[in-house]
Amino acid sequence: MIDRRDALAGVVAMFGASLFAPIARAAAAQVTPISGGPPSSPVFTAQQRALMTALSERVMPTTDTPGAITAGVPAFIEKLLADWASPDDRKPILAGLDAIEARAQADYRVAGDKATPTQQDALLTLAMEDKLPGGKGFFEKFRQLVITGYFTSEVGITQEREYLPVPGRYDGAYRYSQVNKVFSS
Repeated sequence: MIDRRDALAGVVAMFGASLFAPIARAAAAQVTPISGGPPSSPVFTAQQRALMTALSERVMPTTDTPGAITAGVPAFIEKLLADWASPDDRKPILAGLDAIEARAQADYRVAGDKATPTQQDALLTLAMEDKLPGGKGFFEKFRQLVITGYFTSEVGITQEREYLPVPGRYDGAYRYSQVNKVFSS
């Protein structure tokens, strides 16, 4: 079966030069597995962790396949930021979460993790459009963390994509209409 390190190689190719530094460091490392155990130290406050978890599910929501929470993306993000990121790498993520939390309190009078999915989408859109302090820097890095965590998880590899450990025969006339999912191997 494919492991997280092999899947990271594909993610590195997908994001290219704009890859968030901790993801690149983790992909290049040859020793410590990313998914091995809890983070070496906590990165988030309880409120930041709750907001990060809720927002990760908005980036990769549950549909006919499991979403970010089921795939373990929040734990992956905290592990990656604790063990593979420098303090400077963490700053835009933590500042972005704080800016989103402040805006949720100001606009909706509720904690960001308790906001409705529509409100959370609006908050993420404000970040994406750089209408929050440090919003664009936060959004791009956060989105990469969520996508990387999701598509390198067992759920992302085996349920979201079509996993073929040993691909079948070559068929040059394979009908495109028969393709249900992107293949991973």
